[in-house]
Amino acid sequence: MNYAHTITVSLPYEEAVTKVRQELANNGFGVLTEIDVHATLETKLGSESAQTVGDYLILGACNPALAQQALTAEPDMGLLLPCNVVIRRDRSANVTTVQAINPQTMVQLSNSPAIQAVADTADAHLLAALSALEGLDSSK
Repeated sequence: MNYAHTITVSLPYEEAVTKVRQELANNGFGVLTEIDVHATLETKLGSESAQTVGDYLILGACNPALAQQALTAEPDMGLLLPCNVVIRRDRSANVTTVQAINPQTMVQLSNSPAIQAVADTADAHLLAALSALEGLDSSK
């Protein structure tokens, strides 16, 4: 099993970030956390380190109803929440990569049927968001 769902989009980085946020919201996810890896590396390690990763943003996406179901079924699942979504683009790239954690990774760590149901639903919503993003380009 692959732990990430990955697509590429023909959008500039900033536009891809906006579209990812929109599609996450359209599929029931809010963004709880945001880590600008590029900015953090630049501040802590200098611009050369930041340039090695390019533009790189980690969004902590959460569907409150699904999170509540997972935490009720197994409180330790909080260690795996929220669902990380990465938007990244190397300086020399002509596409932006969008990745979402595969919620089925939760199932690998739990035998709970309730966790399987949450993972299945979360997976369907994240895949729907990624599917809506596929094929987008800056001319649309």
